[in-house]
Amino acid sequence: MHSNEEFIKFLGEGSYGYVHLVRYTNPDDGGSSFLTAVKNSYEEDYDNLNRELQILRELRGYPRIITCFGDYLEEGLSNYGNRVYKLLLEYASEGSLNAFLNTYPDRKLPEPLIKDFTRMILEGLVSIHGHGYVHCDMKSDNLLVFPSSTSRYELKVSDFGNCLEVGQVAHSWASDFPWVGTPNYMPPESVRDGVANKTLDLWSVGCLVLEMYTGVAPWEGVKVSDIAARLRCGEAPKILQSLPSHAKDFIETCFSRNPEERGSAYELLFHPFLPPRPQVEEGEKKTEEKNLNSFLLRLLKLKIRRTTSMKKSTKDSVLVADKESLKLRMNPRFKRTLNKVLSLKNHAFEEIHRLQFSVGSLRV
Repeated sequence: MHSNEEFIKFLGEGSYGYVHLVRYTNPDDGGSSFLTAVKNSYEEDYDNLNRELQILRELRGYPRIITCFGDYLEEGLSNYGNRVYKLLLEYASEGSLNAFLNTYPDRKLPEPLIKDFTRMILEGLVSIHGHGYVHCDMKSDNLLVFPSSTSRYELKVSDFGNCLEVGQVAHSWASDFPWVGTPNYMPPESVRDGVANKTLDLWSVGCLVLEMYTGVAPWEGVKVSDIAARLRCGEAPKILQSLPSHAKDFIETCFSRNPEERGSAYELLFHPFLPPRPQVEEGEKKTEEKNLNSFLLRLLKLKIRRTTSMKKSTKDSVLVADKESLKLRMNPRFKRTLNKVLSLKNHAFEEIHRLQFSVGSLRV
């Protein structure tokens, strides 16, 4: 059984790769199809992309983390005959948070949506930090927005190309370029030593909340070298005095010079700035489960196989991969992976309800 792979459009670039929107269609199953964001990397970046896959596999099933499909990188050819590797990810139809901001006047989001998104970002960091990782590149380009049947929108963390284990130092860090991730979102300690600690991501959260209120990225228009100098002098991105008091206090907490005073992602979920997580009705929960099960079933039916033979590239609108579609062999190992996804999905719902109960009980 073969599936057809159709290039739809270029979505953008991430760490160590570029992303295409691809539609997979199974002609042997009544033309069933689904859209996937495919992250492509060249051979020299194989290790980085494969490491991102392994982290996403470990985080698979958590609702605030982008979902990857399959346990291996797919292999193909670019139209220039270069070998490329592919990571299949769920597609966010609303795009990145950065792009989403452009749909609002002056790129400023309504306050209720800012609070919802902030809560979702922190929930994602609770999952990431709980597994001993620091994302190291929390910015509006790396947060993806999805439509939702249970709320206005859902937000998920993506692009783990710069992700490090707690205590690691980024290979790219140097005294003359002292950054773990994107400079505009980095804290003072990044300039000092480049060690990845969980509190590094919390400074970035403060930058993101400020950006959603003002429509402008932190340190906009400031040279990278000047950002480093300002951070060394104890400066932080300017917080507008017109912001609500709880919002200012939340951002100031994230911008604490002493990283320990920022607390943890879990503790910030209980800040007065954030509302408790909305309750999920039983019927809505079943709908979410049904949609996920349906998607996994379609993925299984398509049986996208790993391509091991390299074919001559042909002129096509697709910038990467040979025309022959990808397909996974339905071996017992792949079946066990799907069963694990379903198991983790159930665990994720349990974690959400545990978090709901914790928030609710502390606010009573």
